[in-house]
Amino acid sequence: MQGGFQVPKDGVVAVRNTTRGTDLAGHLEVAHRLFARMKGLLGRRGLPPGHGLLIYPCNSVHALGMAFEIDVVHVSRDGHVLRVLTPLKRNTLGPLVRRSYYTLELPAGTVAATGTEVGDLLAFLTADRLQHG
Repeated sequence: MQGGFQVPKDGVVAVRNTTRGTDLAGHLEVAHRLFARMKGLLGRRGLPPGHGLLIYPCNSVHALGMAFEIDVVHVSRDGHVLRVLTPLKRNTLGPLVRRSYYTLELPAGTVAATGTEVGDLLAFLTADRLQHG
């Protein structure tokens, strides 16, 4: 959904880098409730390509107890990339990113593969809208 940069509170969405014309994830889980935000990706063995987790509100993440590395993208309320961590290594803390409201956790290598950089504009879409343009 784009008007006013709305993100569905539940369900699966997709995320596109509109600046680069690339798709970061076509199967993005949303974690906006406290328990889901705290758990994040803990307990998983990995993330398949094209999958990810959108956490909000969120301005910092960690990989303590994680079984794998991830790419992390911090995003402002208006959809601009504020910072990328590629990759966030296992058992480390990510920095506090001022003005970050959304945080994307993606398979390691996603940021490089999509060319995503600070300043890019992202759009969150329903998965079916991503497939149909």
